[in-house]
Amino acid sequence: MSTPPTHALRDNLTMLRRNLLHARRYPSLTLNLLLTPVMLLLLFVYVFGDVMSAGIDGGGPDRAEYLAYLLPGILLMTVGGTALGIAVSVAMDMTEGIIARFRTMAISRSSVLTGHVLGSVIQTLGALVLVLALGFALGFRSGATPVEWLAATGLLALFSLAVTWIAVGIGLASPNAEGAGNIGMPLVLLPMLGSAFVPVEAMPGWFRWFAEYQPFTPVIETLRGLLSGTGIGTTNAVLALGWSLGLVVLGYAWSRALFTREPRR
Repeated sequence: MSTPPTHALRDNLTMLRRNLLHARRYPSLTLNLLLTPVMLLLLFVYVFGDVMSAGIDGGGPDRAEYLAYLLPGILLMTVGGTALGIAVSVAMDMTEGIIARFRTMAISRSSVLTGHVLGSVIQTLGALVLVLALGFALGFRSGATPVEWLAATGLLALFSLAVTWIAVGIGLASPNAEGAGNIGMPLVLLPMLGSAFVPVEAMPGWFRWFAEYQPFTPVIETLRGLLSGTGIGTTNAVLALGWSLGLVVLGYAWSRALFTREPRR
């Protein structure tokens, strides 16, 4: 039996409210995941900033310039870290029997996943604002126009949606919360294996191909161009949008298939 659109919307909002309340009542996981990009931002700006900036531009140390280079990668690590928390949260719901109970209730089945996804995207955008505010406090200055800021915001929201759907699939496929945390670690590590800290041109040839074309690097490079106001390359923009849309479709299809399958007996 199909669910009327008005009931489906109500169910989606109810599940969204549930997940936001859950995040407010148990903030430790979100705070722990948020501390990682914050600490990395402080570490690379104040400890490694002079050395890294001199190595990148070939000139004298310029901590402010390196901060502008570093910030997009830290923003993407924040996206991955928040999504990792959602993977753990979904796995907890699965192992504690909440999902099984929702299956028996007269609610839109998709609302259970939609509530997790929308709640995660809202939390991610909030975390991104905090990290960006810290960047400005440390001396980051953007040359972006309002249109470029709008484009950067849209790209971050779209990529957050994509990574969140992948994280939901990880949570559904994991045997427990610990497993979800371990399986989902690439969501945090992949920006480090891209151009978050150094240009891919500085990497050895055998690793450069992976670093250049993995999902996070073109998004980082596109954000870097948008936030600095220096323009974006067509290749990076196309790859960023392609990876984002592709991961949304893949993550949704995977999560939907895992959620609708019959539970094991």
